[in-house]
Amino acid sequence: MIFIRHELRQGRNALILWTASIGFLIAVCILLFPEMKAQMEGVSALFASMGAFSRAFGMDKISFGALTGFYAVECGNILSLGGAFFASLTAASALAREERDRTAEFLLTHPVRRARVVLWKLASVAIELLILNLAVFALSIAAVAAMGEAVPWLELGLLHLACLLMQLELAGICFGLSAYLRRGSAGAAMGVACLLYFLNIAANLSPRVEFLKYLTPFGYADGAQVVSACRLDGGMVLAGMALGALGVAAAFLHYCRKDIH
Repeated sequence: MIFIRHELRQGRNALILWTASIGFLIAVCILLFPEMKAQMEGVSALFASMGAFSRAFGMDKISFGALTGFYAVECGNILSLGGAFFASLTAASALAREERDRTAEFLLTHPVRRARVVLWKLASVAIELLILNLAVFALSIAAVAAMGEAVPWLELGLLHLACLLMQLELAGICFGLSAYLRRGSAGAAMGVACLLYFLNIAANLSPRVEFLKYLTPFGYADGAQVVSACRLDGGMVLAGMALGALGVAAAFLHYCRKDIH
């Protein structure tokens, strides 16, 4: 627990900044909804008729005039992208940071197996993601209540759950990547998140590459799809969790045997 507290203390500022930024932007979007509701009812039909562009962002499945549809696209994109970048950056630096900051020699001379070090770092990443998502969910519910609308608990709960699972998958993949990195990791983390995001857009655009949804966590965290179906795609979730688990397994296998510089 001492090690986990130390890791959380190191990432405290980044966690506060990302949580505050994502929560603030989502709250602003929600509070703007009453002013935009009347205009959005007419815009929904326009967006739904924009062919490939509508399919790419799921705007053909929802109505912007409804709170759930507006939340799925506007707030869902903020949460999914912001959470994905935070998860990727945090996980990709978890193990690489020790060599980058030259603290590995101090850490690994303690009478603790490397596997326990990896486990503690993985636990701290998961705790940070859980804190971020719980805080953002609470801010979202508070903003909806302050607006005077009835809270759509099922739709919002499923959307936030999908985003949490997506972040955990990305964290697992980037955590595995972190075991192979010695210096910088931010560029690699952002690259992984962006690549997987655009794979989902490509899968939405063409049925020929729809199988890509099973390779990207954004496939089952697509706000429009989650809200319109009111459920998560179990197959995609299982495939995503398997990919995340492979990343974690790679981290354990490689970091426990690698030469630390």
